[in-house]
Amino acid sequence: MSEQTTAGADTPLSPTDPPLTASTITTEDTPLWRRVLSGSVGRNMGLVLALLVLVIVGAASAPDTFLGLSNIMVILRQASIVGVISVGMTLVIIAGGIDLSVGSVLGLASVVGALAAVQDLADQTHWIVMVLVALAVGVFAGFLNGIVIAYGNVVAFMATLAMLVGARGFAEILANRRTLQVGGQREFITFMNLDILGVDMLIWIFLIVSVLGWILLNRTTFGRRTVAIGGNREAARLAGINVKRHVMYLYALSGLCAGIAGVMILGRTTAGASVNGQLLELDAIAAVVVGGTLLIGGRGTVTGTVFGVLIFATLTNVFVQNNLSSSVQAVAKGVIIVIAVLLQQRFSRPAGRAS
Repeated sequence: MSEQTTAGADTPLSPTDPPLTASTITTEDTPLWRRVLSGSVGRNMGLVLALLVLVIVGAASAPDTFLGLSNIMVILRQASIVGVISVGMTLVIIAGGIDLSVGSVLGLASVVGALAAVQDLADQTHWIVMVLVALAVGVFAGFLNGIVIAYGNVVAFMATLAMLVGARGFAEILANRRTLQVGGQREFITFMNLDILGVDMLIWIFLIVSVLGWILLNRTTFGRRTVAIGGNREAARLAGINVKRHVMYLYALSGLCAGIAGVMILGRTTAGASVNGQLLELDAIAAVVVGGTLLIGGRGTVTGTVFGVLIFATLTNVFVQNNLSSSVQAVAKGVIIVIAVLLQQRFSRPAGRAS
């Protein structure tokens, strides 16, 4: 009775031994440093390091003001609105999509929430009506995006680009190209400008949305399905996931985050305007990419996105503290984005293809 052996080896293979595959070999041959850097811990360590470098540069260039508590609050406050939008954007991009309309949806939500009819209804009931209306606008716009993309089979880039243009135009029509004031809603403005434990309300909202986004992505079936759809949509469908319905829900969540950001900017500026949120979608996408989320989908973290938002907010503050032009700031942001994408391509490459 002959024994089955490996080629060139005298030791017989046990029937229970796992077969040697190319993936097994390449994984064992992959250097430890590469496995660490390509994992979520390594990516987050890199983001922390980048943020620390910016903090050191800021502290060295503006030692009297940069590390002050008031300036730290300014950085977090500036990061809050784009941060809320970025959480929703993270979920969409992990699933292999993109949402270019969030800035325009933010502007539309702020305008609708500031309409005279909505304010009159709020006067008769409670200021929460303004908030609910703005959130409903965001969710409705997100659902429209999701329906067109999932059930209309329209490419996400084109569908959300159409919403970007349409929502901005509709906001201009409703506002008649004017800024709509909500100064009469004193309770709403007071609430949105509260300091709880010395921390601004906008920062608390950003923190709450980020924590909820992290829980949704990492601790629920919805999050696991989101990652599965981004990794392989057809395999997710064959596994029993209703991909189209799930994608629709993802864009509704992105719209909800845009609506929350609209409420935040309405409370901070006491005005709704069609120009609110212009180009904010680009800032959100940049923060998500720098945070380690793959543009092709299948991988990403809310934690990384938060770090990405903080990196750009800190960078902006460093430039402001040193009286540098916005043009230089834009160039620096572009360089950071390119470096982040190159690093993604390097460390997301299968180990067998590593050069």
